[in-house]
Amino acid sequence: MSIFSITLLTAIFLLILGGLLFWNDKSVSSVAKRLPRSKRFTLLAFGIGSLWFLYKVTQLGEADFGNYRNVLLALFASIAVLSYYFVPDFLGVRGVCICFLLGAGEMLNSAFSLYDISTRLFLVVFAYILILLAIYLAVAPYRARDFFSWLFYSPGRPKLFGAITFSYGLVLAVSAFTY
Repeated sequence: MSIFSITLLTAIFLLILGGLLFWNDKSVSSVAKRLPRSKRFTLLAFGIGSLWFLYKVTQLGEADFGNYRNVLLALFASIAVLSYYFVPDFLGVRGVCICFLLGAGEMLNSAFSLYDISTRLFLVVFAYILILLAIYLAVAPYRARDFFSWLFYSPGRPKLFGAITFSYGLVLAVSAFTY
């Protein structure tokens, strides 16, 4: 994926998320508080993360255990299915973490060796923030529930967080057109 398209997609995602948080309707807070343990969200987030990861396994080269890709594909697919049935608690948060890590990998790959474009650093910094957040939440997924409880405790917090997220989305959108 090109750096322009991934930056623009990331900007659109941040603009939508920031707008929803800034709007701060009761439905936004109730949906956000239910997400970490929601079965539907788990199926969606963990399903997308697992399928994306399994696609990456099918694309392995010979240097990356590509000779064993069918064995790895079967192993990881069975782990994903068994995880859904035997470890369902906060699996949606872990699915989001998988998507964050794979998405950050795409961001970093698209910005690789484009050293003459200084505005790419807005995307690269965001990718590293996603990596740190994914590692933290994968280890302690209950922290997502705690974060949503903290965020929606007072009406000013989601508006501030939404404004910051929306502003960074605008920065990314502008920087996408400078490449």
